[in-house]
Amino acid sequence: MERTRDILWADVESIYAAILEHPFVTGLTDGSLPRPAFRHYIVQDAHYLRGYAKALAACAAKAPDENATMMFAEHAAGAIAAERDLHASLMADLGGSPDDEPVTPTTRAYVSYLMATVLGGSYAEAVGAVLPCYWIYARVGEALLAAGSPDPLYQRWIAMYGGEEFQAVVDAVLELTDRLGASASPAEWALMREHVVVTARYEWMFWDAGWRREAWPV
Repeated sequence: MERTRDILWADVESIYAAILEHPFVTGLTDGSLPRPAFRHYIVQDAHYLRGYAKALAACAAKAPDENATMMFAEHAAGAIAAERDLHASLMADLGGSPDDEPVTPTTRAYVSYLMATVLGGSYAEAVGAVLPCYWIYARVGEALLAAGSPDPLYQRWIAMYGGEEFQAVVDAVLELTDRLGASASPAEWALMREHVVVTARYEWMFWDAGWRREAWPV
């Protein structure tokens, strides 16, 4: 019997491939990414992680068992810690503070979609919505770690997401996802798949927004 994760990955594999081919991502490994584009991305990632932490906390509240509640609560705290670490380490080199800059359209839309889904949907829907951020970052981090970067700042960022510690976090969420998918009703399973695809697309859009240094048009 095919695992939930295998079906879900097949749904988003083309999106993942598009992310790996995006000039922002290829620019990390060949060192050609302009530093202002990376800074824009890091600022927005700090804003995003604050929202993502709240989405994970909502998953913890919806979880039907103590182990899942504890796992998502720990991950929510970890997202806040990551945001602070990004601010303290990378922003020290890039200059300025995320608090001095606005949340841009893609970041706002992505976080809003996450919160609407995790608060208004079922537990399975909530897990489906938050899953791509875990999963795609782990897969991208793995690919980038293998390639490396001549830029020490980019290499430091790559090491954060390509390491075994982060992969272990993702593996735990994937095991939970497998169980959820196996027990979901047909309607819930369809919604779960839909949310995974939508937030995977938002992942591509987030990289692209960094590349374009997206701003509000008016």
